[in-house]
Amino acid sequence: MGVSTLSDCRRAFSGLLAAGALVAAAAPTHAAEPRARNVILFIGDGMGVSTLTAARIYDGQKRGVDGASNLLSFEGFPDLALVRTYSADNLVTDSAAGASALLTGRRTLNGALGVTDKIRFADCASAKDQSVPTLAEDAKKAGLAVGVVSTAAITDATPASLYSHTPSRRWQADADMPPEAVAAGCVDIARQMLDLPKAAQFDVMLGGGTANFVSDDGKRMDGRDLTAEWRKAGGAYVTTGSELKALPSSTSRVLGLFAPNNMMRESVRKTTGTDAPRLVEMTTKAIELLARSKHGYFLMVEGALIDKAHHVSLASEALNETVEFSQAIAAAAAMTDPKDTLIIVTADHSHGLTLSGGKRDTSILGVLQGTDDDPPVAMDGRRIPILMYATGPGAAAAGEARPVPTDTDIDDPDRLTYAAVPLPSAAHTGEDVAAYARGPGADQIRGLMDQPGVYRVMRSALGLK
Repeated sequence: MGVSTLSDCRRAFSGLLAAGALVAAAAPTHAAEPRARNVILFIGDGMGVSTLTAARIYDGQKRGVDGASNLLSFEGFPDLALVRTYSADNLVTDSAAGASALLTGRRTLNGALGVTDKIRFADCASAKDQSVPTLAEDAKKAGLAVGVVSTAAITDATPASLYSHTPSRRWQADADMPPEAVAAGCVDIARQMLDLPKAAQFDVMLGGGTANFVSDDGKRMDGRDLTAEWRKAGGAYVTTGSELKALPSSTSRVLGLFAPNNMMRESVRKTTGTDAPRLVEMTTKAIELLARSKHGYFLMVEGALIDKAHHVSLASEALNETVEFSQAIAAAAAMTDPKDTLIIVTADHSHGLTLSGGKRDTSILGVLQGTDDDPPVAMDGRRIPILMYATGPGAAAAGEARPVPTDTDIDDPDRLTYAAVPLPSAAHTGEDVAAYARGPGADQIRGLMDQPGVYRVMRSALGLK
């Protein structure tokens, strides 16, 4: 059937352009690409575009420069894409499904790790024969060194996406598992990480989560101390920042667990003086150790506490953790050569943080100053915060006026940022996230992509068949 009107022609042409743009963004180019010796994937958990914008302003203001024109370290990388983040069963992904898509190239259900979308959540029997190999596992089999770094428990969803195959991200230790799952043969995430032949174990693993690996003062019900078994097999084991720093560069295998569960946010670590490493210190040590590999390496680094802070309506802490994440990326970029190392920075999902205006010299953590078009006072008679959440524990209690930051509490890291809808934990949101890249294959990070597409770029760059 022919197109009969000019408006029909325009609509048809616009549709062809849109479809062509998506196909071009999704289709790999077949020109020979230089292979990467190393790939580093940085995942800012919950680091949506609004978080990036607010964090660059926050960072600039903290350093006494203009925040609006400031750049985080990776925002100068030459290649950029938007990445869609939905899961196999939900418009809004969780960390498990999002990270699994990035690390396996396959979408799965929210709450599941390293398995197909044919499983049922938390149903052990349904996961039989449904495991999908991860990029990290394939890299290890190909002879590369492999590392994982996180400020969360190393058994939490994002770091576990490198090595775990489970229908439930909650099964971090055997104490977390229902008896029927154990009886059906499912294994907890901590065991999946360390209860492996030596040749299959990762080379560098740094984060929190000691409780999931030990029985004494921990969560293991089987009486095992997986850290002792690791040491007995010849691996180095460290529990403080000082011990990590003192590790000789000749160390071939190291497990570092620096907190019973998630690690401390940087502001808390500094205040308490705890001897735990910063994310930048874990990242640089991981690169130092992995770089000894003759065949190259794959490393995943997660800035986990961005998400943890967002969930409890601590916007200033989320922004501070984003700056910490940026500093770790800057250190990695300084230690590596873009001629042989592909670095990709992205997020697993976004959060419902909004930026509602503000003058250039107003603190991003403060309130609107107001203009003729944008009055400083809302219809409820109260000032308007620059940063707000869609959901979360920062909402006003029933019958109470909504909270507004004041000059006295604006820099308080424990001050809850206002949320519109009360929830005990702020919900993720489903908008696209950004991906930044430099190095061999980075030019494939472009246009509108899906998370499995990012996986394919990394796999191709490493030359994995």
